Amino acid sequence: MTRACFTLQVRPDRLGEYADRHAAVWPDMLAALAATGWRNYSLHLRADGLLVGYVETDDLDAAQAAMDATEVNARWQAEMAPFFVGLDGGAPDQGFVRLEEVFHLETQLADTAAPPTTDL
Repeated sequence: MTRACFTLQVRPDRLGEYADRHAAVWPDMLAALAATGWRNYSLHLRADGLLVGYVETDDLDAAQAAMDATEVNARWQAEMAPFFVGLDGGAPDQGFVRLEEVFHLETQLADTAAPPTTDL
């Protein structure tokens, strides 16, 4: 499984509308994400427009390619593109900056084979 984190920049003047759009994502978009392997997917928005996304998937490239093949994703990306800074007309799902994972608690705990302590 891959844990992927990424960033984008939402236009400050569109933050409220962006959040509203994500409060009620189209049911067919939700179904497409689930069907193409996007799990535990969440977006976090900072007051200055920094958007941080997190997703778990077996293969991010394959999950993105599968979404690219759906008609609903094309519609969604076209509607969302104007909300972002610096995409130069590109689709948000192709323009995000992926972050490198440098720490994962459960992985390190498993590697140490020591049970977590509750004595803090």
